[in-house]
Amino acid sequence: MNDREHLVLEWLSAVLPAPLIHMAPASSDASFRRYFRVWYDDQTRIVMDAPPDKEDCRPFVAIAQALRGLGLNAPTVLDGDFDQGLLLLTDLGSRQYLAELNDHSVPGLYGDALEALARLQTSGDPDSALLPAYDAALLHREMDLFRDWFLGRLLALELSAAEQHTLDQTFAALSANALEQPQVWVHRDYHSRNLMVTDPDNPGVLDFQDAVVGAVTYDLVSLLRDCYIAWPRPQVETWALDHRARLRALGMIGLDDADQFLRWFDLMGVQRHLKAVGIFARLNLRDGKPGYLGDIPRTLGYVLAVAERYPELAGLRDLLRTRELDCWEPAL
Repeated sequence: MNDREHLVLEWLSAVLPAPLIHMAPASSDASFRRYFRVWYDDQTRIVMDAPPDKEDCRPFVAIAQALRGLGLNAPTVLDGDFDQGLLLLTDLGSRQYLAELNDHSVPGLYGDALEALARLQTSGDPDSALLPAYDAALLHREMDLFRDWFLGRLLALELSAAEQHTLDQTFAALSANALEQPQVWVHRDYHSRNLMVTDPDNPGVLDFQDAVVGAVTYDLVSLLRDCYIAWPRPQVETWALDHRARLRALGMIGLDDADQFLRWFDLMGVQRHLKAVGIFARLNLRDGKPGYLGDIPRTLGYVLAVAERYPELAGLRDLLRTRELDCWEPAL
C-alpha cells in the first residue's frame, strides 16, 4: 500500500458515517486520477484520488453539480478535501457501456445515451462562465499530440517540410470545421468507457471534468465513432442524422442541412481521432500504460476512412499511406 492509499484510508475513517469494511480499485483512468470503491454499512461509495499537484478537483465538483442540474445522471459529491485531492462520490455501479454493448443491446443503450446528450446540448447555456471555450488554440494543441507524441516520439519519424505543411493545413481545416458549427456544452469524452448502465436514469455519466463549450458534433462522434468499439458506417450515419432531427425538434437552430451536418460530423471525428492517437501514444510513453496502443489501429482507421471521402484531407491520407500508417500495428 502506497502513501496515497494510506491517505485515502485515513480520510475515509473521518468522513464515512460507519466503519470501512473493504476498499478496492474501481476503474482505471487515462489520467493521474484513481478511483476506489468502498464498502461500509451495506453501502458502497466511490473515492476519487486526484493528487493535487497533478489534478484539480474543483472543476469536477462544479460540473457534476451542473450536469445533475440539467437532469443527467452524474455522481453526487458527498464530501471532499481539495487540498488533499480527495472526493467521496455516489456509486454509479460497475456496468460499463463498453462491456454491455452488442447488436441486441445497442438500440436501447445508445437511445438512452443520445437522449441524455441532447439534454446536455440543448439545456446547457453556451454563454455560461462555467465552461471554457473549445477554441482554435485548444483544438490545435490537441491535434499536435498526434504530430508530437505519435509521429515524433512513438514512431520517431522525421517529417519533411512538405509533410509538416500538410499537417498544418489539415489542422487548420479541421479547426475551422469545429468552429463553424453551433456551439453547445461538450462533455469531451462521451464514449463507452465513461458511460455506465444504470437503472433507473440510464446512463450514468463519468469523466466530465474537462467539459467545454464547443462543436455540436463533438460528443456525437465520440459516442458513435468510439475509439474502443466500431459500428458499420450506414448505421452510424443513421444515428447521427436521427440525433440532428432530435436537436432540431428541441429547437436548436443552424442544423437545416443534413449533408452539412454529416460533413461536420466526419471532420470533427478526424480532429478527435488524431488527438486520441496522440494521447494513446503519450499514455504508453509517459505514463507506462501500453494497453491503449491496441486502440490506435481502429482509431487511425476512422481517420483514413473519412480522408478517402474529402478532398481537403487528401494530403493527410497520402501522408499516412506514404508512411505506411494505414497498416500500422503495435509491436507485441
